[in-house]
Amino acid sequence: MSEQIKVLIVDDHPVFRQGLRDVLETDLALNIVGEAADGEVAIELVHEINPDVILMDINLPTMNGLQVTRKIKGQLPGIKIIMITGYDDAEQVFHALRAGASAYCPKDITPEALISIIHTVREGNYVVGEKVMNHDEVVDWIEQKIGRFAGPLISDTDELFIPLSPREMEILEHVTRGMSNKEIAYKLGISHQTVKNHMTAILRKLRVDDRTQAAVYALRHGWVRLEESHS
Repeated sequence: MSEQIKVLIVDDHPVFRQGLRDVLETDLALNIVGEAADGEVAIELVHEINPDVILMDINLPTMNGLQVTRKIKGQLPGIKIIMITGYDDAEQVFHALRAGASAYCPKDITPEALISIIHTVREGNYVVGEKVMNHDEVVDWIEQKIGRFAGPLISDTDELFIPLSPREMEILEHVTRGMSNKEIAYKLGISHQTVKNHMTAILRKLRVDDRTQAAVYALRHGWVRLEESHS
């Protein structure tokens, strides 16, 4: 038998994590090497256990799944990440792939389909819906979607996989909590003009007209959670 595929589960709901574990344990080729309930713990665990594949919830406390994916792929690009989400829409798929994910699945996916996707991404492929793509095909797919979801065509291929920079995401989180540009500048120790520049970039990338729409977008896609606003 070939070497087992090491899988890390990242989700903040214990029942859902256990459900995933139960599903994956039916395939002897898979070895669940760890679980994490938030993104920061996941990043630490990744360096300790070096999994082959990560099942990543998009809606996590402290850091959302897109941010965590981007960080992990930046440090350990060989790890394959499958986003699992309750927000099943084409635009979210686009952002997940841009962040570095290899596949995107709704939470109601069948056990057989999920196991199949783990094997598929481990082999270096990408999965969107029922479609299996190689790297070149997924880059083409992203480029086709860019006009609709991401504003002007981006020439730098690396940029294709990044919806918002970590700093832009940080600023957007503060916006969703009702902070003004001046308050954000003070909190982050940057100039008011720098915050305004970042806000301009955020609005352009998200294709929205104002900060309220940007905040609604972030909340609707599960990038930010309101219950974290006390922190």
